[in-house]
Amino acid sequence: MAVAASPSVLSHSKATVKSIPSPGVSPAPALANGPRASNRPPNTMGSVFVVEYHHIRAGKNSMIRSPKEFRADLERLYKLGFRPCTVSQYLNNQMDMPPGATPAVFTFDDSNPSQLQLRPDGAVDPNCAVGIWQEFAKLHPDFPVRATFYVLPDVMWGQPKMLEKKLALLKSLGCELGNHTVTHPILRKLSDDKVKEEIAVATDRLEKLGVPLPVSLALPFGVSPKNKQLLRGFDYKGKRYVQKAVFLVGAEPACSPMDPKLDRYRIPRIQAYNGPMGLPEWLDKFERGQVKAYVAP
Repeated sequence: MAVAASPSVLSHSKATVKSIPSPGVSPAPALANGPRASNRPPNTMGSVFVVEYHHIRAGKNSMIRSPKEFRADLERLYKLGFRPCTVSQYLNNQMDMPPGATPAVFTFDDSNPSQLQLRPDGAVDPNCAVGIWQEFAKLHPDFPVRATFYVLPDVMWGQPKMLEKKLALLKSLGCELGNHTVTHPILRKLSDDKVKEEIAVATDRLEKLGVPLPVSLALPFGVSPKNKQLLRGFDYKGKRYVQKAVFLVGAEPACSPMDPKLDRYRIPRIQAYNGPMGLPEWLDKFERGQVKAYVAP
């Protein structure tokens, strides 16, 4: 199973964002009353595809999805009746799906610049992940840009002077931010105190950006700390920190939010790459009827 690569350089931005301004565009439309997405019968106990992306650019490794491949992912998911939602919508069982739709929970790790770039005039770069998806959503308004970005708060897509605009854009689109720690360490190698610091400091910085708590956590490299109880909650410098949920790296669909077997502190994801257990392979299984997926009534 492939794992997320740690950023080679963590450049600490001095930019501060006092608040996220009100969005300048209308939020994504509600989808629940839209056209039926498939003829599949309802199955609210079926599994859910939580898809994991890192880089959207040219290159060849399991952490990179080319712009062409990302467009193909969107097209295939759409044609198969998937519709996008955030982690919070999934966890709260409020996935806003039209009848016959199967949810695709989009997640982006590591705050890589190729996920969200702005041009000097403030327009979204059409070759970054958000720009590609926005163009796709113009043709398919029932597949809006809805995703959860697991960020490293000191690097957040580069372009520190444009951070405020990026946060406002994501908010307006209906996206959300999640915790990916501060420096992307292997938590298993850290002491309990250092694990707490990594999670708590990142949480505090997200809160200062206006992100409502609690947030979910995506484990760097998919590796848990030695003391797994810390993932459920802990005290740090007189403050209580609780995780909404914890996500792994790979390698299979997750349980329905209604399934009592769902372990919110070990939720698997499907990596968007062409290797074993990657997104194309799981979509092949879905098409062959080998996955009993969630289907909205």
